[in-house]
Amino acid sequence: MQPTIFISTPLEDDQVVRIIAAAEGRATVVHEPDLLPPIRYVADHKGSADFLRTPEQRVRWKARLTEADFLWDIPALDSVPMSSTEWAPKLKWVQTTSSGVGPIIEKSGLAKSDVIISTAKGIHAEPLSEFVLLAILMHVKRLRHLQSEQTAHRWQRYCGEALAGKTVAIVGAGEVGHRVAQVCKFMGMRVLAMSRSLTPSKGQARGYDGVFSRNQLAEVFAEADAIVLAVPHTPETERMIDAEILAAMKSDAILVNIARGQVVDETALIDAVQNDRIGFAALDVAQTEPLPANSPLWDHPNVLISPHSASTVTDENRKITDIFIHNLKCLLDDRPGNMKNVFDKSQLY
Repeated sequence: MQPTIFISTPLEDDQVVRIIAAAEGRATVVHEPDLLPPIRYVADHKGSADFLRTPEQRVRWKARLTEADFLWDIPALDSVPMSSTEWAPKLKWVQTTSSGVGPIIEKSGLAKSDVIISTAKGIHAEPLSEFVLLAILMHVKRLRHLQSEQTAHRWQRYCGEALAGKTVAIVGAGEVGHRVAQVCKFMGMRVLAMSRSLTPSKGQARGYDGVFSRNQLAEVFAEADAIVLAVPHTPETERMIDAEILAAMKSDAILVNIARGQVVDETALIDAVQNDRIGFAALDVAQTEPLPANSPLWDHPNVLISPHSASTVTDENRKITDIFIHNLKCLLDDRPGNMKNVFDKSQLY
């Protein structure tokens, strides 16, 4: 019997058509948009928070998950039972739409199962690196000053700075971190990078000017003009950027967080920002999302808030569909070893 593919989170019709064509009649593709929440923006994988299925839709939803061999994305956790895979007993493979999937894999009961998980690793590198460049340039070129002067209709020359020669420290030199490094290197910056597997020789081969380890964070933060956080959220990285590390930063340095909010001690960050101990913070993520309306981070002139959207661009689902189609063909051709972006579940333990 041929496998069944269920599109379990919102996806544009043209990408569904591509998946159907790639299946070549060897797999059944089930896409029932009325079972999925309406999207709020292009490439919205969650959809409207107030979406509720009718009793009839809930019956169909459960049936589709029960029948699925392959899934486009892990469905919203409030729509499936926790801590076991009984919600999808036939499931063999899930293609997620995110890269940092560890927490959701555990919560959905997939961590200890035989289900293959493939991720969207790499596709967010370009838009995230563009956000990093935006943030660094905002500070270095004093965009907020220019906006203030324009509002005041004041023409008064000033002196800015250049990126060339400045040092950027990238915490997490995976796909995203490496793309950030390439962009910063192109701008003439000195690039230092950290990851668990990065050796000095590997770093040199990738074009980095230096590598550092976690126990050197304070030392490196003290010399960096810009710091970019691009590590996954794990027990090891929980609040790794704490008050002590933040205190080591230069008072005019830039902190850009495109990782997860839990990587930073947010209370310590607020204290550092409010007391002008860092120059600028660009935050695409927060410890609690949405960022609470009463957070002082919203109103500080030296903070840029992005609602976890720096990686979301109009062609995101096209790129994820490319990965999905590649992996689907690998499974249909019995070549699982050639699949892309297979998540190593051993990272969870």
